[in-house]
Amino acid sequence: MIASSKSVAICALFVFLLGAATDALAQATGSSRKRIPQDPEAVALNNTLAAAQAALDGKDYATAAKDYESYLEKKPDDAAVHFQLGYALTAMQKLDEAKTQYQKAIELNPKMAEAYLNLGLTLLGSDPNAAIPPLQKATELLPNHERAKFALGVAYERTGKSPLAIEQYQAAEKLDDKDADTHLALARALLNASRPAEAEGEFRAALALKSDSVAARLGLAQSLASQKKSEAAADEFRAYLELVPADRDARIERASLLFDAGKLDESLAELDRAANGDAEALRALKLRALIYYQKKQFNEAVPVLVKAIALAPQDPNLPAELGHAYLEKKDYPSAVQELIVAMKANPRSLDVLSDLVVAEYLNKNYGAALSGLDILSQHQELPVGSWFIRATCYDKLGQVAPALAAYQKFLQLNKDENSDMYFEAAARARTLERELKDKKR
Repeated sequence: MIASSKSVAICALFVFLLGAATDALAQATGSSRKRIPQDPEAVALNNTLAAAQAALDGKDYATAAKDYESYLEKKPDDAAVHFQLGYALTAMQKLDEAKTQYQKAIELNPKMAEAYLNLGLTLLGSDPNAAIPPLQKATELLPNHERAKFALGVAYERTGKSPLAIEQYQAAEKLDDKDADTHLALARALLNASRPAEAEGEFRAALALKSDSVAARLGLAQSLASQKKSEAAADEFRAYLELVPADRDARIERASLLFDAGKLDESLAELDRAANGDAEALRALKLRALIYYQKKQFNEAVPVLVKAIALAPQDPNLPAELGHAYLEKKDYPSAVQELIVAMKANPRSLDVLSDLVVAEYLNKNYGAALSGLDILSQHQELPVGSWFIRATCYDKLGQVAPALAAYQKFLQLNKDENSDMYFEAAARARTLERELKDKKR
């Protein structure tokens, strides 16, 4: 899937910085532009500050930073100007220098909420743990500032503190329930916290506010898939893929959902679109093999499983599936070969052993089939048909007495007296009884 959370966080960070800086600029301008005194040096400083502000307004951040630095050489204790310089440096991506300026502003004015906010935002990308304390302070000083709570939520989410992140996103949403990014962030956090039903509601709210949100559309599809709402999730993935048609992972996910919904042909078609003529990923190959299994198309399943094994040679399930496919194809030597590999990879699998017994029997490896039956009988009650196989194996190996005993056991347990196996077993039992009598004479 597309990693939408990263792009959302980057966009959100930009919005935070812009919004927080706008508020802070107004405050800082008011505190820095004082009544012009008559002292020439003071006039010059005031002009420097005004020029810096004009450069900042014009997004000429390098000039603004230079002017602010010139001002601070004369007035190093002006907290608002340290903040303004920090903002200019942030815009220039000089984050370490910006952090120093925000910290200086806080040192000079411990109540400057915007400095805490921007310091936290500056740290958010590189060290979210360090961003938490200043962002917590910002939310205390700005209790009705939704961006501060949102940013704190991002910091908590990035440090794996999902419950606290959800709490902050919910608080931000209460302050502004018309912000699509807040709904989206909350939805993502809820989904990651295994609360998909709640996440679904938030993703829908985000889409109601911003219908073209790719991240929200994808998140809604994922939340529905997590709730096992296969058809609804497949529909949402289709809507998402109309916006992002090149997302192969999303197509494979949609194919899986269509498989779960029993729409095998549609699932195959989606896998074909995902592949688009290129080599398929392992997950796609496994799903394609499952579909062929369901459709009883074992000839098609075999080459798909061979490709899957080449990609994941250590996967213990793939040789078992390939062996079963060969068994269904009546290619018994190949079935035996793959099932032996599967048994080595997973020696406790009774399903694999059962397949191997059948493959060995049909491949006329009667001794091996008997050995497998002996092992199986130690772990489970064998079905009636296994007694026919055991009897036939003994019979083919010329072991008359155990063959007769096994045929008689099969005839005793079998209730279908009209089956071909019943007639064959009865006929062979009579023949073996005569042979034993003849030997005793």
